[in-house]
Amino acid sequence: MQATVPLRPTASRPLARLHQVEKRYGNVQALAGLDLQLKAGEVLALLGPNGAGKTTTIGLLTGQLQADRGEVELLGGRPGEPAVRRRLGVMLQHTRLPEQLRVAEQIRLFASYYPTPRSVEETLELSGLSDLAQRRYEALSGGQQRRLQFALAIVGRPDLLFVDEPTVGLDVEARRQFWRVLRRLKDEGCSLVLTTHYLEEADALADRIVVIDKGRVLVEGSPAEIKARACGRQVRCRSALDPQLIASWPEVLELHHEHGRLQIRTEQAETVVRRLLNQDSSLQELEVAGLALEDAFLQLTQPHSATEQAA
Repeated sequence: MQATVPLRPTASRPLARLHQVEKRYGNVQALAGLDLQLKAGEVLALLGPNGAGKTTTIGLLTGQLQADRGEVELLGGRPGEPAVRRRLGVMLQHTRLPEQLRVAEQIRLFASYYPTPRSVEETLELSGLSDLAQRRYEALSGGQQRRLQFALAIVGRPDLLFVDEPTVGLDVEARRQFWRVLRRLKDEGCSLVLTTHYLEEADALADRIVVIDKGRVLVEGSPAEIKARACGRQVRCRSALDPQLIASWPEVLELHHEHGRLQIRTEQAETVVRRLLNQDSSLQELEVAGLALEDAFLQLTQPHSATEQAA
């Protein structure tokens, strides 16, 4: 039987596509008619609360799972086909690797699976492992193991890279270095699907964000569009007024109080600021800003009325 040759994506053919996909685990509906597309050349961040269906979606796209219903297309073919797999890089959250092999040996082994891989030296440099090339996997820290898992995902020069919670266990500087490498890969023509609990990561990297909940797409768009979909602005300040009083104002949608600093979400920022200035002559550190992606995400996935949360 002749093997299928995956087609290259075009303007009318997405790089990856899920159409009306359903997946169940016993009585649990993980995906309920999910529609999702990935365009060539973009970084797509897949966000959602725990249990939303993110891991199942990645499993379907990488060929580790099979859909109960619906269509799953990847790089013009089906996930799991050898010709498709050779064009993928996958960095999953939980990965087992031979513990006795050294870092460079692991990279050299994975490079042998691809027709035109990166050199071991370049892969070590991109993943920040040049000084650890001769260290055994079992002797690496958790963050260093994540770097090696990333190295193995990029050594084959993938057209499409899946990174699932890539910076868990990394410190702030290592995380930002990782961001720089992902941007470089995108500049080289690699498309990326990113799942992360660090919403600042999605804000910094993604061209488009898809928020899923209960197995369906809740909202999608650029980071700016996602933030615009959420209602209101943030008013931050230090005030001598009772936080419970401020929370009772009809213009206040939500209020957080921590270490003497107030954070107020409102659709009527001017009215709230005027009230604060009129009623508190000692008001300090007043600031009005748009919603952060984290605020928008929480509002879209966990809608609730005005509350007061004391530290």
